[in-house]
Amino acid sequence: MTKGKSNSKALTCALILLGSALAIFLFIFASKLHMPKYQRGVIEGSFSEEYYKEKVPHEVIFYGDCDVYENYSPIELYEKYGISSYIRGNAEQYMWQTYYMLKDTLRTETPKVVVISVHGLQSGTKPKEAYNRMTLDGMKWTPDKVNAINESMTEGETFLSYVFPILRYHDRWSELTSTDWNHIFSKDQVSHNGYYMRCDVMPQGEFPPAVPLMDYSFDEKSMAYLAKSIELCKSKGIKVVLVHAPILYPVWYDEWDAQVKDLAKEYDVPYFNYIEHIEDIGLDMTKDTYDAGLHLNIYGAEKLSDYIGAWLKNNCDLTDMRSDPKVSAVYEDKIRFYEAMRDDQLSEIAKYGELVNYGANAIE
Repeated sequence: MTKGKSNSKALTCALILLGSALAIFLFIFASKLHMPKYQRGVIEGSFSEEYYKEKVPHEVIFYGDCDVYENYSPIELYEKYGISSYIRGNAEQYMWQTYYMLKDTLRTETPKVVVISVHGLQSGTKPKEAYNRMTLDGMKWTPDKVNAINESMTEGETFLSYVFPILRYHDRWSELTSTDWNHIFSKDQVSHNGYYMRCDVMPQGEFPPAVPLMDYSFDEKSMAYLAKSIELCKSKGIKVVLVHAPILYPVWYDEWDAQVKDLAKEYDVPYFNYIEHIEDIGLDMTKDTYDAGLHLNIYGAEKLSDYIGAWLKNNCDLTDMRSDPKVSAVYEDKIRFYEAMRDDQLSEIAKYGELVNYGANAIE
């Protein structure tokens, strides 16, 4: 082979490699561009991925749906009790997703206490793709994410569309905004250790009467995965606490509550239905909710956090992380961010009479 032919072949190979690399980059770029960014409005889709940015250990981790991420404040738990905690919660997070998220957590850290909301037991019969995506897209790729996807997919979803999100989001090209372009490869922090902050106030209104059900049994799959989560924690020496937030609507039926109490008794774990402790917590639902009683605002969340924090401090062997210089330095930044967002929201409420940037419905 002549020298000229050899150089030509090398050049051809180099161009093929370059073209392949460019094609891969463009594919990744297009996928990231078209995926929802969840930076304002419906920000819950950012929660799963934010956990992986953490730089400190957590001795308490909460799991569940809005029952945890809107009602407990890890920053309040740290400031008042020195508890380092995190909320791995997502919108309508199903019990099997909690189980695989718990397994995912245990790959990198072992908390002393796992708090699981039982509110999600009522959501297992009809999973929805939108909630699947908000919970699962942000998880790191491990066998736990694979299993969570396989257990969660609704009719019409494909596993390949989770591997290559462009297959699901390609039609968003006409909806792209500056938010999509500005956050292709990086996103701003929107939660506070998984807590969704709201500082606005909308007093609790009157709720419709409870509608009797034909069958009060929880979905078997959801109950099975709650049991698996408890068993997994016990096998690792982790204390489990089951909770339901002090929220009266949607209705938490007595029959549902009885099933959870039976499960808690079977596994010898504490269960707290905080609906029964609203007065002890000190909640004033004319001031401590932002959406007419469906979720707590920052004032209610801090009260509930104070209440559960006292129990955790007295009944669990937890470390006061405020005495650890490395941890406290990280939390000082977290506190500044928490206070800055609080002040920003209060300023917005004072100016417009409502939250505009935090309460919008658009997914960006």
